[in-house]
Amino acid sequence: MIHGVYEGLDYIEKFGWIGYLNDPGLTFMTGGAGREMFTDFTNLQGMQMDDPKSRSLVRQWIDELGPKRMADYREGDWSTFNKFFIRELAPGARPIDGRLDPGVVVAPTDCVIRMIVDELTEDTPIPVKMVAMNVRQLLDGSEFAECFTRGKPSNPGGGTAVSCVLMPDSYHRYHAPVGGQVVEARDDIGGVDDEGNDHSGPLDNGNDGRGRRPHRVYPDFRRGYVIIKTPYVNHRAEPDGEGYVGLVALGLESISSVRFLDKFRKVTREAPVEVRKGEEIGFFQYGGSLNILLFEKGRFPALQLLMGQRIGVLEEPRRSRALFENTRRARTLRARPVSDADAEAGSGDG
Repeated sequence: MIHGVYEGLDYIEKFGWIGYLNDPGLTFMTGGAGREMFTDFTNLQGMQMDDPKSRSLVRQWIDELGPKRMADYREGDWSTFNKFFIRELAPGARPIDGRLDPGVVVAPTDCVIRMIVDELTEDTPIPVKMVAMNVRQLLDGSEFAECFTRGKPSNPGGGTAVSCVLMPDSYHRYHAPVGGQVVEARDDIGGVDDEGNDHSGPLDNGNDGRGRRPHRVYPDFRRGYVIIKTPYVNHRAEPDGEGYVGLVALGLESISSVRFLDKFRKVTREAPVEVRKGEEIGFFQYGGSLNILLFEKGRFPALQLLMGQRIGVLEEPRRSRALFENTRRARTLRARPVSDADAEAGSGDG
C-alpha cells in the first residue's frame, strides 16, 4: 500500500522506466506472462483502493493536503480511498469563466499545461508518457480525427493539441472546456477495464475493439474521448460558424479507470447530447492521468490570460520536488507504429 501523498508518483516513475526507450522491457510488459502479471497488478490495485481498509489512508491525505486545499471540496462518502480520490468540489470552488461566451475555453480540470503541439498532421506524434500517439490513434480511428489534422486537400486540418496533466493530489474529475453538443463519445478504449477485460481497440487488432490477443496493456493507455460541436463567434460577438473541440481523457501507466458519466458514455452523431461549458464529463480513479484538448486550425493559437487571473502557485519546495522536477519533465517521442489498419480504422459508432 502506498502511504504518502507524493510516494505514488515515485512508484509510477520507476514502473515507467521498464518500457521507456527499452524495446525488451516494452515487449515484456505487453505480451505473454508479463502482460498477465501487469493485468493482475492493475486489478489488485483497483480492488485495494476500493477496499474499506483503504480508508486509513484518507485521514493521512487530508492532513497532508491541508485545510486550505481541502476547503475546495465538499464532504462526501469517503469510506474507501477511491471515493476520497474522486471527491467533488464544493459549490462555487471553481467558477466557470465566460459561461455565456462561446469564445472562451476553460481548463477541463485542475492541471498543469505541459505542451502545445501546433499544425497537427495525421502523423504528428503527441507525447503520452512512454510513447507518442497521433490524433487518429488517440481517437481510436474516429472520423473526427480529420477535423484536427491536415490529412486531405479538402480539409483545413492543422489543428492544435494541448496537454493538461493532473497531479496525483489534484481534483480528478474533468469537465467540458466549451459548450455545445457532444456528437461522439466513448470511454472504453485501450488498457484493461475494472473487471480485467482487455480493450486493446480496433487500432491494435483490426476487429470490434475487444482484444483477443495480449498486446499493449500500458502503452495503449486506457482512454476515452468526447467530440463537442461548438459555435464560433467573431470579434464583434457575431456568429462565425461552428466547429469541433475534442477532449481525450487518458489514464497513465496502470491507471485503468477512465469513467464517463452515463450521459456521455456512448454518444453517436445520430443522437447527440447537449453539454454546458464546465459540465462534468467523468473522472479518473487509481492515480495519475491527463486530458488532451484538440482544436481546429487557427482556433486556439496560444494560452491567453487576463490580468488578475491565476497563473500558478508559490509552492512548498517539498511538493515542487515531488511533482515537478527532474525526469518527470522528460518526454519521449517514440511513436506507436501506424499501420494501414490504423489509417483505415473507424470508430465503430457510426
